[in-house]
Amino acid sequence: MQKNSIKSLSKLAVPLKSKGRFFKEKKTPLRSDFQRDRDRIIHSTAFRRLKHKTQVFINTSGDHFRTRITHSLEVAQIARTLSKFFNLNEDLCETLSLAHDLGHTPFGHAGEDALNECMRNFGGFDHNIQTIRTILFLENRYYEFKGLNLTIETLDGLLKHNGPIKNLKKYNKILGKNYFKNKIKFSLSPSLEAQIASISDDIAYNSHDLEDGLKSNLFNIKDLKNIPILKNIILKHQKKIKKFSLDLVIRQIIREIINEMVKDIIKTTKKNIKKYNVSNLNDVYKSKHPIVAFSKKMKLFDKKIKGFLRKKMYYHKNVKSNTNKGKKIINKLFLSIKKNPARYINVSKYDKSNIARSICDFIAGMTDRYAINLYNKIK
Repeated sequence: MQKNSIKSLSKLAVPLKSKGRFFKEKKTPLRSDFQRDRDRIIHSTAFRRLKHKTQVFINTSGDHFRTRITHSLEVAQIARTLSKFFNLNEDLCETLSLAHDLGHTPFGHAGEDALNECMRNFGGFDHNIQTIRTILFLENRYYEFKGLNLTIETLDGLLKHNGPIKNLKKYNKILGKNYFKNKIKFSLSPSLEAQIASISDDIAYNSHDLEDGLKSNLFNIKDLKNIPILKNIILKHQKKIKKFSLDLVIRQIIREIINEMVKDIIKTTKKNIKKYNVSNLNDVYKSKHPIVAFSKKMKLFDKKIKGFLRKKMYYHKNVKSNTNKGKKIINKLFLSIKKNPARYINVSKYDKSNIARSICDFIAGMTDRYAINLYNKIK
């Protein structure tokens, strides 16, 4: 069955047979290398914890707002649609989508900023690099090795979530120098599967943050009319408010936004494949430009939505008040644990040579509620 699948994949796809893993393992006839990767992510503790980690609203503020786990599932769904259209490696695409936020702290980006500040003298913090730390060192489920031992292609895609890596300084500080021993070519472009997972992340958080913002009354539909592309969608659906509930109208608007963005990516990516003369996987890696991309018109829309959400949602006084509390909690936890690490963490499980990094790993892995409860005990 897998042999037929290998033949039917596009020449631009990452093949179903992986280049390998850091530690050799027996193959299984039941699942491909990338199905195994996906299953390892889903069964990981870090993935489970995303259920109680903030997307925008602190996890304790309501049951209907998105968390990191629902966001990751939504990214995977969009990515699979695009991957299937281009006949790529769907399992790799899904794995990258599900895993991309494993390194996020409690309290969203506010938690990340606070932890980065705490770690300023110890190499800093970055949630994308923390995802790699989680996968390589912190998830322990096997007798033979530490980490999840994912394929080289999956690691490559996660490392290059934001494109090729020109400067390794922060990676070396957080992961350890020369850890990858030339197995990853950092300056090359990521696979199309990784590019799809990354752009699906943009679609998911733009559209669904809009939905959460509307539902929480931080802004209303009329506020969105000045955003290009959105204006026409809203005018079309606004007429339905008399007949249907506002909730249903909002859902229809969000569905259409996602649909428009996905269609735009398909059209633009097809053009880019021709424009940059991309005919095989090697061409993808060597390309100096992103191949999976928005059109100029959709890029403007993406920029406008991000700006709108920043102003009306992420910096809204109610959201800021909660995220500032999150920063305060992270700071207090870091300082308290640093005074007496053995009281809070099993020091033997962590790297004794770099206790600050071990504390950082411990805090980054917390859920919102765990961090809040521990903070309340400490203070």
